[in-house]
Amino acid sequence: MQNSRSWNTQVLGVSVDSVFSHLAWVQTDRKSGGLGDLNYPLVSDVTKSISKSFGVLIPDQGIALRGLFIIDKEGVIQHSTINNLGIGRSVDETMRTLQALQYIQENPDEVCPAGWKPGEKSMKPDPKLSKEYFSAI
Repeated sequence: MQNSRSWNTQVLGVSVDSVFSHLAWVQTDRKSGGLGDLNYPLVSDVTKSISKSFGVLIPDQGIALRGLFIIDKEGVIQHSTINNLGIGRSVDETMRTLQALQYIQENPDEVCPAGWKPGEKSMKPDPKLSKEYFSAI
């Protein structure tokens, strides 16, 4: 996988664990169940303010659900996924969604259909103009 700079993106990990817990996770190799070396910073949200702000905190348990947010350069959440604790997230789907977001920001008169990948045909956000896309699939 390419680093986040090649995608013109900043990646940030946030958890309600302490910095000491984070240190233990990054010092443990991935093959041993840890995080190993990370190419992005981890933020310790021990006050749980970030988790609460993003709607992932389970207050009575003091833990956070697995949230993933793509925020544009204006600070607007463009995509969010919140999973229960037992459900992981897909890096491939996150990258595809990020690429679609970047594509429509560069091409504001187009939209990306479900499953769209770079290089594939996009469509116009209009019932009549979108027929060109649908007739080709």
